[in-house]
Amino acid sequence: MSLTLTSPAFQNGAGIPARHTCQGADVSPPLAWSGVPANAKSLALIVDDPDAPDPAAPKVVWVHWVLYDIPPGASGLPEGAGGGAPPQGAQHGVSDFQRAQYNGPCPPVGRHRYFFKLYALDTVLPDLGKPSKAALEKAMQGHIVAHAELVGTYQKH
Repeated sequence: MSLTLTSPAFQNGAGIPARHTCQGADVSPPLAWSGVPANAKSLALIVDDPDAPDPAAPKVVWVHWVLYDIPPGASGLPEGAGGGAPPQGAQHGVSDFQRAQYNGPCPPVGRHRYFFKLYALDTVLPDLGKPSKAALEKAMQGHIVAHAELVGTYQKH
């Protein structure tokens, strides 16, 4: 069984509801996963936007959420898990908004894609402080045993 990542809020490739963006409550969407490998000791989640600032001329991958040391027995995250205190056992990293929490889609122009990337790791990472995406990816090197992705889109109205 392979690792899969879904959300009851939106289908893969479909629009993210405004509730989960800067034009709504800006709360993280509920996420669900299955197929966590038996040898996984922790999970990590990175949410980013490769279309910033303009999908017609992307220049940066903008990071919206970094979360790590999610217990491997978890089967998902409830809506709003990205605000304030991280889910039990997990730790927030820092987004490109310089905040240790979820920051929803808020594209300046055009329809952007948002990649929710879940990683199963064969280790529990040490306390990395509030790592950036790059620091987390470096710490995960050589420890990823499975990976799943969910993509949502959003364009301001």
